[in-house]
Amino acid sequence: MLHAEVHQTEGLTFVARGPSNHWVVLDTSESGGGHGAGSNPMELVLMALGGCTGMDIVSILAKMKESYSGFRVELSGERAEEPPRRFTRIFVDYYLTSDTVLTDNVVKAIRLSAEKYCSVGGTLAPGVAMVHKYHIIRGTGEETGEVV
Repeated sequence: MLHAEVHQTEGLTFVARGPSNHWVVLDTSESGGGHGAGSNPMELVLMALGGCTGMDIVSILAKMKESYSGFRVELSGERAEEPPRRFTRIFVDYYLTSDTVLTDNVVKAIRLSAEKYCSVGGTLAPGVAMVHKYHIIRGTGEETGEVV
């Protein structure tokens, strides 16, 4: 069982840590009653998903012996209007810079992460629609596609 602790520091500012023993600051904006001293919890959900799937993709592409010079994941989420204002849809965009990477391998890596390996995505997926897109930046231009 994974364990985390969350402590209030002042007002709506909290610090949290898990088994890695690294502290994370959680807060909200000043207009929302916080101090703007850290990321809000919903931002952290997107960051956790991006980190989880990003680690999967990098590991899978390394096993495929694919090379690239840059990789990033950009995420955005649509939220319900009414409380609890959960995510209803999350867009995950993968950006890979490479002139040699095979598109089929990128698609396969994304599918494996989305359907099998990413535990954060697996936790969110039953109730949140996910849209995964790849962007391969090549010297000849950008190749883009959606992975279903």
